[in-house]
Amino acid sequence: MIRSTFAGFTTAQLAMSASQRALDVTGQNIANINTRGYSKQRLEISSLNNNGASFYSSKNGAKVGYGVEVTGISQLRDPFLDVQYRNQMSKLGTTDSLAAGYEQLTGIFDEASLDGVRAALRDISSALQKYSEEPNAKEIDTTVRSNMQILLNLFHDNAKRLQDITDEMTNDFQSNDVADVNQMLENIAELNKNIKNSQVLGNPALELQDQRNDLLDQLASYLPLSVKYESREIAPGQFLEVPNVYYTGTDGQTFTLVSDTDCGSLSADISGHPVRLSITGANGSGTADITDTIPSGTLKGTLDILNDSGAFDKGGSSVNGLGYYQTTLDSLVKTFAETFNALNIPVKKDQNGNYTVDKNGDPILEDVPAKMCPLFEKIDPNADFSASNIKIADGWMRSDYGITISKKVVNGEIGSTDTSNILNMINALKDPQKFESNGVSFFTGSFYDCFASLENTLAIDLKSANTTVQNQISVLKQTASTRDGVSGVQLDEEGMDLMHYNQSYTAAARLMTTLDEALDTLINKTGIVGR
Repeated sequence: MIRSTFAGFTTAQLAMSASQRALDVTGQNIANINTRGYSKQRLEISSLNNNGASFYSSKNGAKVGYGVEVTGISQLRDPFLDVQYRNQMSKLGTTDSLAAGYEQLTGIFDEASLDGVRAALRDISSALQKYSEEPNAKEIDTTVRSNMQILLNLFHDNAKRLQDITDEMTNDFQSNDVADVNQMLENIAELNKNIKNSQVLGNPALELQDQRNDLLDQLASYLPLSVKYESREIAPGQFLEVPNVYYTGTDGQTFTLVSDTDCGSLSADISGHPVRLSITGANGSGTADITDTIPSGTLKGTLDILNDSGAFDKGGSSVNGLGYYQTTLDSLVKTFAETFNALNIPVKKDQNGNYTVDKNGDPILEDVPAKMCPLFEKIDPNADFSASNIKIADGWMRSDYGITISKKVVNGEIGSTDTSNILNMINALKDPQKFESNGVSFFTGSFYDCFASLENTLAIDLKSANTTVQNQISVLKQTASTRDGVSGVQLDEEGMDLMHYNQSYTAAARLMTTLDEALDTLINKTGIVGR
């Protein structure tokens, strides 16, 4: 049986059409080489074969297909690499938030180029040393008090800046981080709707899918997620892949963030401490507090900075958050105030006006609060000493009394030239003190060394976070490079495809010309032999 006369022309026409469409796809790839989140597109084709058997079929017949069929356009993406990339984004989000928080604290506790707390402690020591050498120069008491006020001003400023950082991070967490996550969830659900509507009309909506994948990448930096595609029948024999986005906490609870065109949401409670975060799943799948169960992501890093206090937390925490630095600073201030108030308690006098001693000859100190001559008082008497709750005692400020110069009693009198108590204060500044809070002892050393230790701790935390960030960025870049090798547009590959498809188009055109020549021979040159 002779093949249909025009079948070859159909084959050539389909080949030209497929090559033309392939050139169009290549042009689309080249045009979007710099488009964020764009995935390389590929023309899907298949061989157009005979369907069924021929009436004149015989065992000696050779059947040839009818050309090529364009079945669609698809994206080149590797789901496994998407999972790797998003997991790494989540890890990076955690550490990057920690590093950002520590970076803000350096403005408070990094005194490498500033005259801050440590310089003020040195000035107090120098003023006390001068006072011990000139105990009758009462104006030096005023100098010591002025230096003490400078130190308290620094404590107040540090406390205020710590509170400002806390307030700013808390507000940003609610108004930016949580709000951004909710907006992305809504956008993903809206994209699902638009993609589905387009696919129903026969449009694969690949560009919309790119937007959705880009949003999923961004969302993964805030909290870990997993994406599963569900095949749904929208018409008899017509199926669509619908993505569902899930979040799973460290406690094993799983919540649906996005289900088709419905989405869940997050909400933050910043009214108290600690800051709390709750999730509401899509399609009413439940609500829960996830503050302590977020595995990774920007939200976890920010919550760790805001809520954790390191060793001061019950059971201890691996993160030295704002609470750690606030508690450490408050403990330093409390120990400083109580130490100097105790050293300034004067010797008690008897009813005759003589200074008293016990049976061992040691001075008996005043036990009446009104006569104990404290150097420091609490701004809020109902709260403990802290960086924000300390001031120069009113009595000392009014010069009702000054620094207790000596407590050495001889025959009911204190020598006018003895300055042993001032020397005790100088020694207290440099001698080891035990610093603790909430039953946790965190440092033993001088006041100067305690603040220096606080600086060192911050430097170590910041360096550790930055080092981890750099390592995670390196791993992320490697993963992104591998993923781009699959789904990214490469100019060299597209250039080769242009030449390849151009040649195939030319070859198909040549096939049509050849068939035309053969048909001309059949029609005009067959059967004229011998004429």
